[in-house]
Amino acid sequence: MKELTSQQKINFGQNWNLVKNDLDKAFSDKLSQFNQGIEKKVYFDPTLPGIKPPQGHLHLVTQAIEDISDIFGHIGFTRARYPEIDWDYYAFEALNMPADHPARDEWETLFVDQQPDTKMGKVVLTPHTSNGQVREMLRVNSKPPIRMINIAKCYRRQQDISHAVMFHQFEGLVVDKGINISHLKGTMDYFVKSFYGPNRETR
Repeated sequence: MKELTSQQKINFGQNWNLVKNDLDKAFSDKLSQFNQGIEKKVYFDPTLPGIKPPQGHLHLVTQAIEDISDIFGHIGFTRARYPEIDWDYYAFEALNMPADHPARDEWETLFVDQQPDTKMGKVVLTPHTSNGQVREMLRVNSKPPIRMINIAKCYRRQQDISHAVMFHQFEGLVVDKGINISHLKGTMDYFVKSFYGPNRETR
């Protein structure tokens, strides 16, 4: 400033005042708008908990597994979990599927590259959940009662528009005195109505 001439100082001062006035006006306008907005709004306490954003939902398969487990749990079934990589013995042999059964060839079943066991045979990715029935009966030493469901991933060497190599399957096992086909029909009817709706008919 000290190096400016008198006229330059006058011009600078005038320009400075113009800028200052513009800034003061802009600040006043914004403050007025803010105050007007506050008057129109309900009192806001920034320390209150906010509204939780949506957190998504469980995967549909996970939902189905939980629903099925809950439905059968209400009638005394327990969900059991068994290996999804198992011996040939549990997947086929103990289920009375002979060695020449089509399901046991490499076009249907996925075998694990592992040394076979002399008793248990090869290692497979379970093609169904029925290996759980064998293991459950061995676990309780074939002493009833048994009421269990097994929900698990299964693997088959099939892939097209309606099949995937991996899929989910579930099945139940009941072993007890006095159990007959009417219990099976009643259980299936109960499940269908619970899972798909009370108006669903079964036959």
